Amino acid sequence: MSVNKVILLGNVGKDPVIRYVGSRPVAEFTLATTEKAYTNREGAQVPERTEWHRIVMWDNNASIAEKYIRKGSRLYIEGKLRTRVWEDRTAIKHQVTEVYADTVELLGRPQ
Repeated sequence: MSVNKVILLGNVGKDPVIRYVGSRPVAEFTLATTEKAYTNREGAQVPERTEWHRIVMWDNNASIAEKYIRKGSRLYIEGKLRTRVWEDRTAIKHQVTEVYADTVELLGRPQ
């Protein structure tokens, strides 16, 4: 048995980009999650750290993203990790890891 599950709570970095694959809508955007700064047991300061995640939403979730999600929106996302590899025109291989969202909850609108 294996599990591929991601849970993220963060802020949208840019408005979703919507495109269509055939008749299916797909939305893509970035989500930032931040670990707050703290002091460890030895007294050393550990600075704040922000991670950026590429989010992909299909079909109904993509339609919801198009209507309601904007830069700065606070989201709760559950999904799975997917890694794609492709080769560009100059024969350079690229790899990207994305979160394919299954469940999305809008927690707040941008100010």
